[in-house]
Amino acid sequence: MVKNKKDMLKLGLLGKNISYSFSRNYFKNKFEKENITGITYENFDIEDISLFPEIVKNTNGLKGLNVTIPYKEEVMPFLDKINKKAKAIGAVNTIKITKKGKLIGYNTDCYGFINSLKPFLKKHHKKALILGTGGASKAVMYTLKEKGITCHYVSRTASNKVKYTYKDLNETIISKYQIIVNCTPLGTYPNIEECPSIPYSGITKKHILFDLIYNPEETKFLNLGKQKGATTINGLHMLKLQAEKAWAIWNLSK
Repeated sequence: MVKNKKDMLKLGLLGKNISYSFSRNYFKNKFEKENITGITYENFDIEDISLFPEIVKNTNGLKGLNVTIPYKEEVMPFLDKINKKAKAIGAVNTIKITKKGKLIGYNTDCYGFINSLKPFLKKHHKKALILGTGGASKAVMYTLKEKGITCHYVSRTASNKVKYTYKDLNETIISKYQIIVNCTPLGTYPNIEECPSIPYSGITKKHILFDLIYNPEETKFLNLGKQKGATTINGLHMLKLQAEKAWAIWNLSK
């Protein structure tokens, strides 16, 4: 790792309204704990993706970026190359910037998600509902399908890729899908009384409820599932795993 101040390298998080973000503190603590010097991590909070090229052009020493809501899909046309898996998913959450200035997109959400979920999977977990249709939900869909699990999106509005709207859901449907993943921001601090509008009465102890949200530690979505005896998982472990995967990508030999 670079040690001279004149050679200071930069990493960061690209997103919108991200002052709350996990990543900056995670990497700050990682650098201190592991005595990593010569590199910083900062937030690049932009109102519109059209401002992204300016960040790349004007940030000296920029080596890589994490990407969060709402730019995981919107950033893709700005990249020089997209990793095969990220292209298949249709979303990028990690960008590596080469010495020649090329921008390469990856997706580490899939790695973080499956390695968080895997210890809890049992033979009866064959079908999943994915709440939300954004960039993170695409990684979840791709990963579950790789595991041979039947998946369907739930959204507020009907479309070709959405099997159910929230209004379509009933107790019978919920009982048949024993993995339910919240990929929406509903319930994120400070709006902790919000939760996806699903029939929680259909949830049983055979269910897994996974919430990509990590703040609060237990969302209302997870709490309602726990009351029904379901296994509940928040997004913190997934975030840590995807962050470490991103770190490994940024440090690949050129």
